[in-house]
Amino acid sequence: MKLQTDFYEHGIDLFNQGRFFECHEAWEEIWKRSDGEVKLFYQGLIQAAVAILHAQRGNLEGARSLYEKASAKLDPIPHEHMGLAVGELRIELRRFIEVACRRDNDPLPNPPRLRRLSKSGA
Repeated sequence: MKLQTDFYEHGIDLFNQGRFFECHEAWEEIWKRSDGEVKLFYQGLIQAAVAILHAQRGNLEGARSLYEKASAKLDPIPHEHMGLAVGELRIELRRFIEVACRRDNDPLPNPPRLRRLSKSGA
């Protein structure tokens, strides 16, 4: 369905621009219309984005809670799924949340990005 693909791709672009609230809004549109495993995948992406947003805003409890919920949904997903390097996201998200929740005064690292897989297979 083209509309779902548009929301999905737009959400990836927003995520990679660091616009985590906006990507959550885009993905929520397709999450509401999905079911089964794909719905859980979208929900995991949404929760990952909101976990990052909470960390950036200093809500470390919210960040950790949403990270755990996102991980529960994203951990069973293959390393490469729906055109994304999900395995890389899991690693980068874990590192980001670990640093954010240390409660030291160091600045946050750059947030994770979603790497699109080559469509050509090259």
